[in-house]
Amino acid sequence: MDTGRLPLFCFFVALIVAFVATRINVRLIRAKIGWFRNVSIGEMHIHHVVFGVVLMLVGGVSGLVAAGSAVAAAVFGVGAALVLDEFALILHLHDVYWEEEGRASVDAVFVAIAVTGLLLIGLRPLTWEFDGVAPGWLLLGNLVLAMVTLLKGKIWTGLVGLFVPPLLVVGAIRLARPASPWAHWFFAVKSPRKMATALRREQRWRTPVIKFKIAVQEFVSGRHDLPSTRKRRGHN
Repeated sequence: MDTGRLPLFCFFVALIVAFVATRINVRLIRAKIGWFRNVSIGEMHIHHVVFGVVLMLVGGVSGLVAAGSAVAAAVFGVGAALVLDEFALILHLHDVYWEEEGRASVDAVFVAIAVTGLLLIGLRPLTWEFDGVAPGWLLLGNLVLAMVTLLKGKIWTGLVGLFVPPLLVVGAIRLARPASPWAHWFFAVKSPRKMATALRREQRWRTPVIKFKIAVQEFVSGRHDLPSTRKRRGHN
């Protein structure tokens, strides 16, 4: 409370609790256990992102009226959890909740939790100081390094690097991931040797990490094991 981070803490806790509660609820609905059912009006299924948008509006406007309100922050956190839990639906404009593409929703929630956690412990993005270098040049340099790192497909390195800038230097220097925009633009065709190296690194280091991440996601949120209707529609 002395640091003025109580609203942020309430948002953080509400985000996590609401996400976990939502995932428990949808898994029970999917398993058809007890009275847990989808919310529908006639034949129209009401996705929980709708309730999330309403709660975010209520929490956001309340926060503007009562600046620093912990209750408003908590309401906003619940709404954010509901919206981010269906981030993949918004991204694809198609219900891919239990399909492979639905994992993007879990990624979005994990990113939100990580960034909020870093803010909660006192870190601030793009505030690195270095003796003899003007703050404006440092800010520009950090933004450029972050852009390069993200374009190289290193999403987590780029996001965390906004708070810990040395990570951006590492991410910007290292070889891009093979499926990244950077690889596509600069060495997918022009440098087969670099692409082969990137593929080997992806297979050796990245693939086990992805498998572990998916295992954690499925433990928390359930299995995204339905066939991809989005890919099937694209094929047809």
